[in-house]
Amino acid sequence: MSQQDDWSASARRVYFGLLDDWNRQDAAAMAARFTERGSLIGFDGSAIDGRTCIEAHLQPIFTQHPTPRFVAKVREVRRMANGQALLLRAVAGMWPRGATGLEPGLNAAQTMVLSLCDGAYRIELFQNTPAAFHGRPEESEKLSAELRELGKPEGG
Repeated sequence: MSQQDDWSASARRVYFGLLDDWNRQDAAAMAARFTERGSLIGFDGSAIDGRTCIEAHLQPIFTQHPTPRFVAKVREVRRMANGQALLLRAVAGMWPRGATGLEPGLNAAQTMVLSLCDGAYRIELFQNTPAAFHGRPEESEKLSAELRELGKPEGG
C-alpha cells in the first residue's frame, strides 16, 4: 500500500466510522472520533464545539428520534500540512428507518477536516450541508440517483 493509499484509507475509515456511529445512534462513539476541541456543524446549521458538547448534543437526538440512516460516497481526500491534516469531501443521502427509499430532501454535501493526533487521525471539523441545488432540480435528481445506487444501509 502506498503512503497516499494509507492516509486516504485512514480518512475514509474515520468518515465511514462516523456515519456508522450515526446509523447505530451511538453519540459517545461519534464524539470520540473528534479531537477534544473538534467542531460539528449539523444539517440545520447548529454549531457544536468540543467532544463533550458534541456527545451531549447528539444523545437527546438519538433518544428522541428514529434518525434516518446515512449512505455516502467520498468524492475527494486531500492531504494538507505535510500530512498532519486531511480534507475529505463526500456526498450523502438518508434512508428513513423502515422506508423503502432515499429521502432526497435530506441529501447533503459533507466536509471533514482531520488532524493527526498521537498517530491517529481525528476530526477537527465535520460539516453536513443540505444539497439543495436551488433552481437546479436536475442536479438534485442526479445526486439522488447516484446515492440510490449505493443501496439501502444495513439495518435500515
